[in-house]
Amino acid sequence: VIKSPIVIGGVPTMSSSSSAKAPSSSSAKRKLAARVDTSPLPSSVVGASSSSTTSSSKPTPLSSADVVSSSSSSSTGSTNISPPRTPPVISSEVGSTVDPKNTDSGIDAGVMTAQGEAKRQRSSSFSRRQPEGAGVSVGSGGARRDNVGAPCPAVPIMSDEERLEAMKGACKTILNCIGEDPNREGLFKTPKRWAEALLFLTKGYTQTVEDVTNDAVFEEGMGAAEDMVVVRDIDIHSLCEHHMVPFTGKVHVGYIPKKKVLGISKIARIAEVFSRRLQVQERLTREIAGSIMQAIDPLGVAVVVECSHMCMVMRGVQKVGSNTVTSSVLGCFQTDSKTRAEFFSIVNGNAYTRR
Repeated sequence: VIKSPIVIGGVPTMSSSSSAKAPSSSSAKRKLAARVDTSPLPSSVVGASSSSTTSSSKPTPLSSADVVSSSSSSSTGSTNISPPRTPPVISSEVGSTVDPKNTDSGIDAGVMTAQGEAKRQRSSSFSRRQPEGAGVSVGSGGARRDNVGAPCPAVPIMSDEERLEAMKGACKTILNCIGEDPNREGLFKTPKRWAEALLFLTKGYTQTVEDVTNDAVFEEGMGAAEDMVVVRDIDIHSLCEHHMVPFTGKVHVGYIPKKKVLGISKIARIAEVFSRRLQVQERLTREIAGSIMQAIDPLGVAVVVECSHMCMVMRGVQKVGSNTVTSSVLGCFQTDSKTRAEFFSIVNGNAYTRR
């Protein structure tokens, strides 16, 4: 005689008399499922049934759901419970979600962070600029360089022929825009002439102070001499960078040597290097003074520039005869008022007597 089922170790079994054999598990399941009450049990009853032991004397009715769960548990021998999933990592570098457990996809949080760092370095590299006052030139192949030869990566490298052709095309466009015919006889060769002229007027971009001094720096062993060297009335011609029209005038340069002297003609060549660029007069004055200070390390340098700007004469306010005067004094010319006064007196053509 088969009696009510009893749960032992999570597996339903049948109690029988000592003289009868226990039926097979499959037949027991079928018979048990036919006799089980299918109505849901209260949670208190379910909890009591799961906590019963083999010594229980009173069997507890089971629902069909409990029977199925117990059967699957008995067939596998254990219950697989998935651990909670590790929360994903949000990469602050690129704003993407990275799963540290996802090794199959080949995505690593460290890789994503490295990519973000590389992106930031690339963006910062495009914002680099040359400091104001640093002479920037175009070396061989058209690459812009400063006076120490450091390349400026933002400027494309072009050959002389490529630059000339590009400038000729730009000039033809300008002629068309102002209503002219670039193919008429008087203008047919104008784009080429204009391009060659502009390259000459801006040839300072292809030169450095080291190039033009040509080792014309001499050791004189003069020590802290008080003898002033002044070169006056050096003609310069430059282009205003705001309107690309000329401004012309004169430069006056004075310095007091320490141990080295500079060839007289090299002072004029240094002024030419910086004036043959797109300029503003204030920066031009500082660049001439700073380059001489760097070349021979004198006790002091003073520079005065006087120019007439065509952007004020030919256009705009159209004030003919106006001149702009700028000065830059370094070293002892800046700290010693008497030395500074002597220089300005010589520049102005007045006799100066030392006291």
